[in-house]
Amino acid sequence: MEELVRSNDIVLITTVDALLQGAGIAHLLLDTHMATLEGSLGILPRRILVDSEEIARARRILTDAGLGHELRPAKSA
Repeated sequence: MEELVRSNDIVLITTVDALLQGAGIAHLLLDTHMATLEGSLGILPRRILVDSEEIARARRILTDAGLGHELRPAKSA
């Protein structure tokens, strides 16, 4: 699994989640329940992880949707 997006912006996270679901790309949404621990301050970012075999496709989908600037740096091979 590789980290695709990390953000405190719940609208962005929801948008990315919907785009990946629409494309049929399996992904994990992590840290969604951290608000309980942090007191709902929104300081801990949520992360979206995608399988390494689908990461290039997921990055392309987000770039095509105008969200390329939100992507985490790609792992070097």
